[in-house]
Amino acid sequence: MSRLFRRQTTGGVKDSAGYTAFRVLNVVALVAICFVTLYPFLNVLAVAFSSQGYINAGQVSIWPRGFNLTTFQMVMSDPLFWRNYGNTVVYTTVATAIAMVLTTTFAYALSKKRLKGRAFFVGLAVFTMFFSGGLIPNYVLVNSLGFRNTIWAIVIPNAISIFNLLVMKSFFENFPEDLEEAASIDGLTTYGILWKIVLPLSKAVIATMVLFYAVTFWNSWFSAVLYMSKPELYPVTVYLRNLLMAASAPAGSDEGLQIAANVKAVTMLLTTLPILCLYPFLQKYFVSGVMLGSVKA
Repeated sequence: MSRLFRRQTTGGVKDSAGYTAFRVLNVVALVAICFVTLYPFLNVLAVAFSSQGYINAGQVSIWPRGFNLTTFQMVMSDPLFWRNYGNTVVYTTVATAIAMVLTTTFAYALSKKRLKGRAFFVGLAVFTMFFSGGLIPNYVLVNSLGFRNTIWAIVIPNAISIFNLLVMKSFFENFPEDLEEAASIDGLTTYGILWKIVLPLSKAVIATMVLFYAVTFWNSWFSAVLYMSKPELYPVTVYLRNLLMAASAPAGSDEGLQIAANVKAVTMLLTTLPILCLYPFLQKYFVSGVMLGSVKA
């Protein structure tokens, strides 16, 4: 195969003209894909720091025009914004921790073929991916449990993602049984094996699931709107959503559209910034974690 792309010379191996052309086209294609991928984010970043006049005139692309921090100052000077931001941090941290404990233990149990009723529990979990109780029954249930206007209204109904559960289950199924058998002979219980043997060797899939859950809970707003009625309990996503709606002027007003465009950009930037800062630290686990649960050992 290499003969098609390289040719032998007196000075060593040299790329053929076809292989060189392939590399050039490959680089050009990758650069184009990167630009197309980054352009929406760069555009949002530019709009967030641009003045309303340039935004309305459609003159903002990937570079700010008429540098403007008014919207940032307006949002960040509001004490309620910081209160809701703190709520989001607490909700995301608590919800992710509970979700990881439940998902990990459930997935580990389902990965054991000797578990009695394993097929039933797997089928029950998969069934919930296609059928749910519906919005009104869920609201009635949460309200009857006394979860309204509490953190549990956000945490409990979304504690386990079936997709994440199945990924972790597949990963644990590929885990070497010899290690667990050796640990069992040494006297470790099932929970001891999980805590001291399995989890330390599962950092990749755990980091991936933490990222999945954290992003989901951080961006969640519908549950808060549905189950909470006190503004001081809202997450920041609801605060910024309400800000965007309030900034929109009546239909037909050009000024309203200008403000809404700027506020929308600031909203997206403030809500995605923490996740963007977190992702680089988990990136090395992210790709390997997803692949490990999908390939048989």
